[in-house]
Amino acid sequence: MSKKVLFACIHNSARSQMAEELLRKYAPDDFDVVSAGFEVSDINPLAIEVLKEEGIDISDKSTNSIFEFFKQGRHFNYVITVCDEGNAQRCPIFPGLSYRIHWSFEDPGTFEGSAEEKLQKTRVVKEKIKAEVLKFIELVSSNKLKENFPNNWRVG
Repeated sequence: MSKKVLFACIHNSARSQMAEELLRKYAPDDFDVVSAGFEVSDINPLAIEVLKEEGIDISDKSTNSIFEFFKQGRHFNYVITVCDEGNAQRCPIFPGLSYRIHWSFEDPGTFEGSAEEKLQKTRVVKEKIKAEVLKFIELVSSNKLKENFPNNWRVG
């Protein structure tokens, strides 16, 4: 049976979208994965671009609302928030779950500089998300999440 995972952040525009799609790419049969935000907006074009580099096209995808999932009565085994530390308090929570994990990543929507500089910074965030997703897959698949909970993850 697939484990249900919700990646959440404030806007569901970049970090949660990248995490959702990377988990879907690297463990397509093990997890039922979605992403959502507290204040939904459009998907960040930088996220679209860096995921294309991974062979993932989200250009036609829309964002999801945490409130809609809650109203639908959806339940998740894991809710992973991906807000940066400065916005962790605003990051949405979701009731009725087994694990709530927090991974802190910079928000590509706040990056400054040239278009190429912003894209490069977003690539770095995507690679950090990918590393955490792969670690998550390994720990959950081997049933070692409880005893090997990574130091940089926070349970809340």
